[in-house]
Amino acid sequence: MSEKETVRVELGDRSYDIVIGPNLIADAGTLLGDALRAPRIVLITDRNVAPLYLDAVESSLNRAGIDANSFVLPPGEHTKDLDHFGALLDEILGARANRATTVVALGGGVIGDLAGFAAAVALRGLDFIQIPTTLLAQVDSSVGGKTGINARFGKNLIGAFHQPRLVVADTKVLDSLPRRELLAGYAEVVKYGLIDDPDFFAWLEANGAALLGGDDNAATLAARRHAIATCCRAKARVVAEDERETGRRALLNLGHTFGHALEAEVGFGDALLHGEAVAIGTLMAFDLSVRLGLCPADDLARVRNHFEAVGLPTAPPRLQGRSWQADDLLGHMAHDKKVRDGRPVLVLVRGIGQAFLHDQATNDQILSVLEAAVAA
Repeated sequence: MSEKETVRVELGDRSYDIVIGPNLIADAGTLLGDALRAPRIVLITDRNVAPLYLDAVESSLNRAGIDANSFVLPPGEHTKDLDHFGALLDEILGARANRATTVVALGGGVIGDLAGFAAAVALRGLDFIQIPTTLLAQVDSSVGGKTGINARFGKNLIGAFHQPRLVVADTKVLDSLPRRELLAGYAEVVKYGLIDDPDFFAWLEANGAALLGGDDNAATLAARRHAIATCCRAKARVVAEDERETGRRALLNLGHTFGHALEAEVGFGDALLHGEAVAIGTLMAFDLSVRLGLCPADDLARVRNHFEAVGLPTAPPRLQGRSWQADDLLGHMAHDKKVRDGRPVLVLVRGIGQAFLHDQATNDQILSVLEAAVAA
């Protein structure tokens, strides 16, 4: 069996491939070449990723005759703001980018979101390629064309839909991730099983430990490739059906409305990673579903048990000098992009693999879930 797998995102003349496999970064020049209008790119990365992979990517591009201007940004969610976005646009324009130049994001979700949004608006739109270096980015944020930055009112409130021309997911780079980052990405992996693929969730229950294993062995590499490809195929199907999130694509937000409120409360920093917030938010969504009589309590327990087994958080963390307030979290949810007629459109569940959109939950019902979570 080939170590490399390709998943196609079908969007007519804007279709693109997601290439998944080990050691792809070393072959970046060859992989990117066919997706470029001209052999010229602006490469965006951050200070954590640059020491690990920037030289290898630049060397491969150079061997392929591709000219690259590289810019290194600070790491972390705080970089997804208007100040850094404006500075990035200045760098792209200062590099004398033209309409044939391609912006390449080498990094996790922050770099992908920021660079993708810059590509969407610079010169009224530049081509864009993703080389995601975290599990979370490989299974979720690098695919589907959502780009954007945060506002003080909430996460990803400023942005655009801008599809990449190519996604290169090197599974070997996951070896360099801290355990906490790998787990944060795993929360997004589990999400795909909980939405509409109960067999995949069951597979994760059996194989999650191998996927998250720190050893560079065949079982870990095979589990990671299978999980990433499964998630990408699922997202590719949804994006092809509902590119701009007018219907089914909104199901991919399972856990996110609650999770974004948690992130907003701590200022989108390292105190709570996005995937950690999604894990906690997913349990809140299941809890609300149980309280509304929509979902069996056993399914909530099963998801909680799996999160606990792999080491994902199941409740908001205790932070020094800060106490969580349910009313404040509810206030953050009021600024969510998915609010309709004053109520958030939530992704709830009738069971594992049975997610659906629900906009009838009252503030009191949501508040009861938030209160239980912060008291846990």
